[in-house]
Amino acid sequence: MEIRQLRYFLTVAEELHFGRAAERLHIVQSAVSQQVRRLERELNAELFDRTTRAVSLTEAGRRLLPHAREVLAAEVRGRAAVDELRTEQAATLRLGTSAGLGTRLDAILDGFARLAPGARLELVTAATDARLRSVRSGELDATLLRGERPGTGLEFLPLWEDALMVALPARHDLAVRAVVDTADLAGLPLRLSPPSRNPALYDLVTASCREAGFEPVMGPEFTTAQDTLATIGFGMPSWTVFYAPHAEQLPVPGVVFRPLRDPSPVMRTFLAVRPDPPRAVLRALIEACHGA
Repeated sequence: MEIRQLRYFLTVAEELHFGRAAERLHIVQSAVSQQVRRLERELNAELFDRTTRAVSLTEAGRRLLPHAREVLAAEVRGRAAVDELRTEQAATLRLGTSAGLGTRLDAILDGFARLAPGARLELVTAATDARLRSVRSGELDATLLRGERPGTGLEFLPLWEDALMVALPARHDLAVRAVVDTADLAGLPLRLSPPSRNPALYDLVTASCREAGFEPVMGPEFTTAQDTLATIGFGMPSWTVFYAPHAEQLPVPGVVFRPLRDPSPVMRTFLAVRPDPPRAVLRALIEACHGA
């Protein structure tokens, strides 16, 4: 049984005339008659009573009619679903990003291109609060961020964890160590973004210092990576932290990056999305982020 045969049968059943059915289908009448006959042979039942004056449905035809309508309606829905997917995959998806993603971002871009080859991913950089507002308003489809922000009305999908590495002056005594004990940083000024700009990182680093037994001495605020590292390398001794994937891409003269221990702080990255059922292209992004 073919979709085409059911379509021809249904058209004849609605017109009760093979000629008018052929006109609606834009084919010759003999083709309609031939396909209906094939369907009847397959079902081993006459579907129409045919006379020289009239065409009417047999009992078998009346029983087949609702099922034919259901099958053809399902075909329409199936085509519409595929067309909708094609449209979504050809769309542009806007993703908010944050600094220091390193090779993680490359992996996301590669994965998304593979999973949604017809779609375009537009990256948007802004402050964390601005990106969260844009996701809520629909200006962004999603944003990457480190640390959860409860009470935002968004869903936070957990992704990966990155270790923090300490950035130290290469001339400092601690720079010769392969791993730095967090407690040994006590008394050395710490350069961090204020909690108003990066509350998750501020809370993680200060909590790690307290777990190591000291209250951090706050130095000048972290401004940009370039300026802060230049000051650490060639100014008064101080320290800051970078995510490991970012640190690996920052060979800076006068500065070394070392892992921390006791404790070894790690930061979780999330993908923030609206709590709506995701469209296909967003599902591709979510899968690409998990793959990274």
